[in-house]
Amino acid sequence: MSDRMVLLAVNCSSGHHIQPPSGRLQLAESFTRHLRPLRANIKMTSRNLSDGTIKHAETLKEINATSKVPHVMTVAGSDSGAGAGIQADLKACAALGVFCSSVITAVTAQNTCGVQGIHQVPENFIYEQLKSVLSDMHVDVVKTGMLPSVGVVKVLCDSLKEFPVKALVVDPVMVSTSGDALSGPPVLDILRTCYLLECLKKLILHLGHRKDLLPMADIVTPNLKEASTLLGGAEVKTVADMHSAAKSIYSLGPRNVLVKGGHLPDSSDAIDVFFDGVHSVELQAPRIRAYNTHGTGCTLASCIAAELAKGSPMLPAVQAAKQFVEQALEHSQEFLIGSGPQRPFNHLFMLQTGDVKQPQKPFKPADLFLYAVTDSGMNKKWGRSISEAVKAAIEGGATIVQLREKEAETKKFVEAAEECKEICKSFGVPLLINDRIDVALACDADGVHVGQSDMSVPMSRKLLGPGKIIGVSCKTPEQARKAWLDGADYIGCGGMFPTNTKQNNPTIGLAGLKAVCESSPLPVVAIGGIGIKNAPLVMESGFPNLSGVAVVSALFDRESISEETRRLKSVISKVVSN
Repeated sequence: MSDRMVLLAVNCSSGHHIQPPSGRLQLAESFTRHLRPLRANIKMTSRNLSDGTIKHAETLKEINATSKVPHVMTVAGSDSGAGAGIQADLKACAALGVFCSSVITAVTAQNTCGVQGIHQVPENFIYEQLKSVLSDMHVDVVKTGMLPSVGVVKVLCDSLKEFPVKALVVDPVMVSTSGDALSGPPVLDILRTCYLLECLKKLILHLGHRKDLLPMADIVTPNLKEASTLLGGAEVKTVADMHSAAKSIYSLGPRNVLVKGGHLPDSSDAIDVFFDGVHSVELQAPRIRAYNTHGTGCTLASCIAAELAKGSPMLPAVQAAKQFVEQALEHSQEFLIGSGPQRPFNHLFMLQTGDVKQPQKPFKPADLFLYAVTDSGMNKKWGRSISEAVKAAIEGGATIVQLREKEAETKKFVEAAEECKEICKSFGVPLLINDRIDVALACDADGVHVGQSDMSVPMSRKLLGPGKIIGVSCKTPEQARKAWLDGADYIGCGGMFPTNTKQNNPTIGLAGLKAVCESSPLPVVAIGGIGIKNAPLVMESGFPNLSGVAVVSALFDRESISEETRRLKSVISKVVSN
């Protein structure tokens, strides 16, 4: 039976013919696309399990490794009203295309009017849940919510020592939005003394090296009341207080802190403060006046966890999560459930709007290794189409492609970009568009590259969404720091050397490249006058965050693009491997 037939069979099983809305069909088709390779692997497995021995488990592990789905495990309480807790976490992760398992720490009786009762799950059974999932299902990120007792916190710590994961997102849930206490004073004490983080420090000492340990407490996400409680009752009522609180909480051990300002009085904006130990960033957005706000904190933390599971760096993950919550609130105005003041909001708004897209492969710094930038003039000189040039570069080993077409008419550019997108997709190579956000949207490119005088990174992100790649050109440390704070994914640094493609572009040389690389944690690709003779000089510099070289003339102003690309990649690969 085909995947489409399976879907229709499910829809028609009740005796009714259901025509799924376009958004739901797109989502279903996205899931079936992910299932096809897994189904093929399972068929192969069945042929290899005739003896019924331990090979079964080993083969299944191989399938998990080759068919990896981003996986978040939420450790939290159950909300019978389905607005917050486990239920919000499951819906948020599903909306972002991430698998979510759950460990229930408590069962609550609550609705839109408040919390009527709490029943804690026995600690030994919480451990059984943790062990069942962590030992078998390859969890990427753990997100915590309601931890109702000191014992539960200790059980979680012990389990994460036994089964380490890539990241831990701690939402220190203490009080529900309606004001009901969800954690007792002993839990507040243990959070305040950072038992989780002390476990991490001891484990680091035991293993002897930080990089050998998948980190715990990558980010803590308190609201104003929770931040105050963690700091022993310190006042947190202004943006300045939030900055101070973020730094104070950071001093307790977590790698990143996000203090949420949703309840900030007298503020027309929703302001959150992010601190990573070096930079303190205010994340601002217009405040959305809505009744459907129950579960926003749980959802934000779960979205951060989902983006981390997909491979996103921390700040972009936080920005993407904040944007998701904003969009969900905007689409919840008519979501009328319950008679109380704390109504749930619409996590699955994309199904109603039809805005469901296939999950994009996460951006990796390694994608920048050999960055091919097309040039319309060179294509004309050699009598090539844009798509022919792109295909030749990829066949030669280009790891990412940028279409920089200054002369093409918009209609023809979009048509060419759509062709290039299909070519890049077939090779698994990201396609970026230079400057033109409209063209990137029209062809569903993987992202854009913008200059200092082009559309800003925040505006580009708002138009493109959190899943797209955004690169920005930088010459100075100040521009590099701003690119990181604005949420760019990478920096294009140059011009490195004199070039014919931008004759009036001042060069910065290796000294300028070093300054930019040292000013931001973003991956950097060097560009400008780079060819087979000087590319090794750039790559062997060993500057922090330098991920690759971007090339124009040395590839596209040559008779054989694929051969020149192959030669250049071979040269820089040897430099990196030595």
